[in-house]
Amino acid sequence: MTDAIVLGGTAGVGRSIVDALASRGMTVGVVARGQDRLDQLRSDYMVGRVQTAAADVGDAAALSAAVQTLCADRAPKVWVNCAMSTAFSRFTDMEVDEFERIVRTTFLGQVNGTRLALQHMWHGNIVHVGSGLAYRPVPGQSAYVASKHAINGFVGAIRSEVMQDRPGLHLSLVQLPAMNTPQFEWARNRLNYKPRPAAPVYDPQVAATAVLKAIDGNLREVLVGKSVLKLMFGDMLLPNYIDRTLADNGIEMQESDTPAWAVPDDDNLFAPVARHASADGDFSGPIKPSALTVDGDTARKLVAGGIVAAAFGLGALAATAATRRRTSLPRPAPRRLR
Repeated sequence: MTDAIVLGGTAGVGRSIVDALASRGMTVGVVARGQDRLDQLRSDYMVGRVQTAAADVGDAAALSAAVQTLCADRAPKVWVNCAMSTAFSRFTDMEVDEFERIVRTTFLGQVNGTRLALQHMWHGNIVHVGSGLAYRPVPGQSAYVASKHAINGFVGAIRSEVMQDRPGLHLSLVQLPAMNTPQFEWARNRLNYKPRPAAPVYDPQVAATAVLKAIDGNLREVLVGKSVLKLMFGDMLLPNYIDRTLADNGIEMQESDTPAWAVPDDDNLFAPVARHASADGDFSGPIKPSALTVDGDTARKLVAGGIVAAAFGLGALAATAATRRRTSLPRPAPRRLR
C-alpha cells in the first residue's frame, strides 16, 4: 500500500521529494529505470517505508504495469511526476533519437504518469515538476526546454476537465530554478566544458519544500526562487533583449571550468549510469539552502497590480506637470473697458 507515488525518485529533486514525503510518515512508491538504484533507495529506509518498481516512464505500458504493483490495494493521496533527462548540445548537433528520447522522458513521462494517476485517484494532489525555463528558453537544451513548455500546456489543458469531474483532485505545477543535482554529471554533453547549473543554484531540498507547499495549499502553480520570477516576468517585458543576451553568453553560462574530456563520458540518456545516486550533485560553488517560494497566481496579481498602479502614477504625474505648465504661463493683462 502506498500513500504517494513519485516517478523519477531515485536521485536529484525526485529523491529529495521522496525523503520529504517519507518524513511525513507516508509510504512512498517510487518508479525509475535502474533496479540497482531502486534497491539502494529501498535499503536506505526502514522496511516497508519505500516501495519500488522499475520502469521507463516514457514507456506507457511498462509504467502502467509498474504502477499497478504499487497501487494494487488503494489509491495514493499524492502523485509527483518528476522524471527528466536532458542533453547539453546545440540543436543542429543533436541526433533525432536524442531529441525524441528527451521529450519522451521529460514530457511524455508526465503525460503517462498523469494518465495513470487519473485512473487511480479521485481525491488528492497530482504535482508536475516544471522549470523556470518553461517561461524563458535558453540555448543548448532545446529538447528539455520544449518539454517543460509542453508540460505547462498539457496541465493547463486537462485542469478544467479534472475540476469539472473531480473537484477534490488538485493539479499543481512547481516551477524550479537551477538545482545542485546529478543531472549535470549524467546528461549527454557536447559542450567544451562540463555543464553546471546557472547561478543562482539551490539545494534540492528547496524543491521538495515547494512540492509540499503545493500539496498543502492545493496550489495551481508554485514559483521557486527569485530567478524563476525574473525569468517569467522578464521574458514578458523584454524578450528580444534577453534573446540577444543569451545569444552572447547563454551557453557559456552553463559551462563549468572543467574540460569535458576530464570527466566520465557515459550518460543516462538511454540507460541509467552505474554510479552512486543521491539528491545532491557535485557543484562546488555557492548553493542556496532556501528560496523565495510564492503562489504563482498571487505573483501575477501583484505584478498586474503594480503595472496598473504604475500607469495611474505616471498618468497623475503627467497631469500634475501639465497643470503646473498652465499655471506658470504669464496671464494676459486685463482689458480696459471704454
